[in-house]
Amino acid sequence: MDLRRIILARYAGVLALVLIFSVAIVGRIVYIQFSASDKWDGKLQTLENQTEEIQGNRGNICSTNGRVLASSVPFYEIRFDLAAPGVREVFNKEVDALAGELTKVFADKTKWQFKNDLQKAYQNGARYYLVHRRKINYDELQRVKAFPIFNRGKYKGGFIAEQEYVRFTPHGKLAFRTIGLMNKGAYGGVHGSIGISGIEEQYEGYLRGGEGLMLRQNLSGRWVNISAVEPENGKDVITTIDVYLQDVVDNALKKQLFKSNAEYGTAILMEVETGKVRAIANLGLQDGEYNEIYNYAIGHEGCTEPGSTFKLMSMMVALDEARIDTSDLIDVEDGKWKVYDRTIYDSEYGYANYGGKMTVKQIFEHSSNVGVAKIIEQCYGDRESEYIDRLYNVGFNRKLGVGLKGEAMPYLKYPTDKNWWGTSLAYISHGYELKLSPLHVLTFYNAVANDGKMVKPMFVEAIQQNGVREQEFKTEVIKKSICSDETVGKLQALLKGVVTNGTARNLQSKQYDFAGKTGTAKVADREKGYLHRKYRASFVGYFPAEKPKYSCIVVIAEPKGAYYGGSVAGPVFREIADCVYTTDLSLDIAKKNKEINTHKVPHLLNGLVNETKVICEELEIEMNQSNSEADWVRTTESERSVELKPQMLVQQKMPNVVGMGATDAMYLIEKAGMRSKLKGVGKVKKQFPDPGASYRKGQLVYLDLS
Repeated sequence: MDLRRIILARYAGVLALVLIFSVAIVGRIVYIQFSASDKWDGKLQTLENQTEEIQGNRGNICSTNGRVLASSVPFYEIRFDLAAPGVREVFNKEVDALAGELTKVFADKTKWQFKNDLQKAYQNGARYYLVHRRKINYDELQRVKAFPIFNRGKYKGGFIAEQEYVRFTPHGKLAFRTIGLMNKGAYGGVHGSIGISGIEEQYEGYLRGGEGLMLRQNLSGRWVNISAVEPENGKDVITTIDVYLQDVVDNALKKQLFKSNAEYGTAILMEVETGKVRAIANLGLQDGEYNEIYNYAIGHEGCTEPGSTFKLMSMMVALDEARIDTSDLIDVEDGKWKVYDRTIYDSEYGYANYGGKMTVKQIFEHSSNVGVAKIIEQCYGDRESEYIDRLYNVGFNRKLGVGLKGEAMPYLKYPTDKNWWGTSLAYISHGYELKLSPLHVLTFYNAVANDGKMVKPMFVEAIQQNGVREQEFKTEVIKKSICSDETVGKLQALLKGVVTNGTARNLQSKQYDFAGKTGTAKVADREKGYLHRKYRASFVGYFPAEKPKYSCIVVIAEPKGAYYGGSVAGPVFREIADCVYTTDLSLDIAKKNKEINTHKVPHLLNGLVNETKVICEELEIEMNQSNSEADWVRTTESERSVELKPQMLVQQKMPNVVGMGATDAMYLIEKAGMRSKLKGVGKVKKQFPDPGASYRKGQLVYLDLS
């Protein structure tokens, strides 16, 4: 029993100690919470004031082959601690030299202005003096670090460089509106801004990365920043954009806009099977130049009445329900037909030998408004809702959902709506009284090229971190089939007929076949109605015609002079297709049953002699070379061989780069100490200054490519 009492006593003692300790802790908590709250609140406030959230480096936006389209580039704000002890030792002796060096970087201020401002700041004991409002790049920073006083470093020389990341687009304005814009916001500050449109906004969560924590500590009277929690850098977004194809589309569109003096234009190039958008250009007129000022391809301003390109949708509905066939005859009269109190005209109205009975195929090829309106009125005049329901079923009453901010909602009214008129069915049938974006129209034509399968357009294909793809995005199917296989075949035949026999026959190529549809829509004003001689010209189609790989749409708004789709938008489509064929080796450009060029020797660009020889050997081309030790040659082809003529480079004389590829031309010019600016794609067809002219170091040389 004595042992038991001893154990219980010890156990009671332990419990008492635990109880006393617990009461002490609770008491301390109560004391801190109520009696010493002011003291600890002050300490917390001090800690909060001395800490700051920092953002990781923003991820890059890249092309499909990894070339950077948008990146965060570091820039530096230069400040000066003029009260640092080391500065006081040398300031009066070296300030004059420092001011002189600063003018070499910041040329808008003289040496005496810099010296005067620095002396005033020194007298005032400025500890965070802003040397100049302009931020400098990394190369300039290395120069400034070596300046007098600054070369003593941060503590002895008072040199302070505050880093800030600025979003930079290496390829200028290419696809600028699709890449997106940035602005100061919730995450703005040291690491720049947040995305507010395009891919920058849609993928902000990936690009931005995670926050870290920076602690400001006072060490011996100087505040320094210490990283407490490292931030997480953003991920790279890999787009579907191909930089070369983007440049082709942009240049082809811009050239036609200048030629037509149009208000704006948009062009989209998309892969048929995957829906990957390889190029997208949106150019609007601004101060006499065409720039990416709005995304007309998907936005509200570009969501307009499509005009004749919508006739394919009407044909699909009527053909798929077997209400007509392509061989049926319709009387288009003389190209003029009155529907209630309105009159529909054909573009060929008044032409000799035009009119009378035409097959459905001919009606489509000639883009007859009267013919299409009569077909739809004949098939659906007493069942209007069936026609609209069929169009709704394909998706013309809802967004595509591509994810980019500002995507327009299409408009296609219903027979029960208050603004449905007796003439609405006839006018909708050929592309009026509805609104579709160019991307929406292209998506439908792409489905026809894709044997009926409609896929969602893609702008981003992967998310990447440190060069490794962490997430791949797959093609999303919107609709497995927009109509029957038989109907798809008929629609494809109609589109081929437009190019071979119809409104786009002037666009045919001897090397390859393509299919498409022209469109010419009147421009409407909300108050004034349809405006006189104001049109939107368009062309949409795909190539090659037999095994389509790419689909493309071109829309040009309010061209001056010629305004038909076949003469304004069509040539842009053709130029884009031509350029794609020259680069995509998977496309066979030899048409069946067509005469093939028998010239055996291909054209070779001027360039390095060794590379030219390798090409000739690989292609088994006979070479004739003059005896010379020149590194560069100019080429001349004959029927069976190529002659290599030496190209000598003369000191202080402008090299001749005409006939060279862009890479070789830029190399020679930059090797001579000059800079180059390129326009177009292909080989150099013209240079300025001319070959043989004198030049100076750093001079800009303009190269026109074709």
